[in-house]
Amino acid sequence: MSSTEKYLKPEVIRTVSRLDLRARFIVEGFFNGLHASPYHGFSVEFSEHRRYTQGDDLKDIDWLVFAKTDRYYVKKYQAETNLTGYLVMDLSESMAYTYRQELTKFDYSICLSAALAYLMIHQQDPVGLITFDEKIRHSIPAKSKRTQLGNILALLSKLQPTGQTEISKNLQRIAAMLRHRSLVMIFSDLLADSGPVIDALHMLRHAGHDVILFHIMDEAEVNFPFDGMVDFRDPETGETMLVDAAGIRGDYLDSVGALRENYRKECLSAGVDYVALDTSIPFDRALVEYLSQRKARF
Repeated sequence: MSSTEKYLKPEVIRTVSRLDLRARFIVEGFFNGLHASPYHGFSVEFSEHRRYTQGDDLKDIDWLVFAKTDRYYVKKYQAETNLTGYLVMDLSESMAYTYRQELTKFDYSICLSAALAYLMIHQQDPVGLITFDEKIRHSIPAKSKRTQLGNILALLSKLQPTGQTEISKNLQRIAAMLRHRSLVMIFSDLLADSGPVIDALHMLRHAGHDVILFHIMDEAEVNFPFDGMVDFRDPETGETMLVDAAGIRGDYLDSVGALRENYRKECLSAGVDYVALDTSIPFDRALVEYLSQRKARF
């Protein structure tokens, strides 16, 4: 593993204190590993280039890229490459949970959103940030200036997950807020009734937006590694429940699997990209989903 690829691992990125460096290392590690991965070619096709086609002006061919790839690529115009994105962050207290991973669900989301902001700004794509719990808390309009990255990272570094959340109502508000077609990237553990959330996703799509839903769970929430009598506490309501872990493991895992599968099917039906993640998964999977969506827009 190279010195940059290791920063795709959550347990390693946790050792980096500065958020700007976390974002940079995640993105650089991602692109450094592309040539040895199934995603080979993304580093070219998703920067400012597209494949040469008959009729393109030969003077637009990027010969440096040709020297590296033996393929003809031309520089895209700014209007072709701009993709407006909004990072949408769930601030609910449940996002602060972790069992044995180095990053909480919220830490993981912050690192991932910071990396996506870094990537978008360096590709000259406008990006903004919206946060919510029971209501919209912050809204930074999308811009592509280099100073925008500092604005977004400054806010991300200050955010704290507290209290309860209203996912569906806030997604509806966001659908009404955004006046231009955008790529809406949502980061949440989705600990809410799935029906209204799915309805709100349909509303975003009906408003003309593309959506990537990053469903971020703790590794323990996915795998249930508990034994014996365990006292579980709901972080948003404070309610506790003492349960026999072995007795409920099967039913619990079935329920989590069914929830994720329901979101996958409903999102597929709505034209939403659904990305199920847990806090042990390297960040490259999420970055590939963003790049795939970006490719589909042009």
